[in-house]
Amino acid sequence: MGPDPVGEQVNGSGTAGAIGRPILLFPVAVLVGLALDRLLPSPFAVPGIDLVHWVIAGSLILIGLALFAAGVRNFSRAATPLPTNQPARVLVTTGIYRWTRNPIYLGFFLTYGGIGVLARSPWILILTLPLIVTIRYGVVAREEAYLERRFGDTYRDYQARVRRWL
Repeated sequence: MGPDPVGEQVNGSGTAGAIGRPILLFPVAVLVGLALDRLLPSPFAVPGIDLVHWVIAGSLILIGLALFAAGVRNFSRAATPLPTNQPARVLVTTGIYRWTRNPIYLGFFLTYGGIGVLARSPWILILTLPLIVTIRYGVVAREEAYLERRFGDTYRDYQARVRRWL
């Protein structure tokens, strides 16, 4: 198949083999964090919610949701599946993907952090580190290897032009 306005199309199948679906990993981390807040409360005082917390949390959540929506919209326009357990049909390199290769995951992280701040949850924020490691090595690294196999030089050129996160 030939080039497409949003990337390059290829035939074939296969998936990245991510260790889990990110759309499920983030909410699970939030729930685990909230449960740990109940089971192992922090010995440190967590400040109450004031206008600053609302602004920080709200900004993180809104920016995160906007990045997520932009990434989903680009995938939808390219008619390529969003779930990581389905084969990519097109390498999307336009729209938000001109600035970051992972706007959806970046959006998830910002929203996750905003929820942690809003909930005043030390455990949600502490779990950010293992979540980063899980997403980076269990999802993103596998997706990158898959996309390189699937799209070859086109993907390598894209990697050279666009940063992984920002």
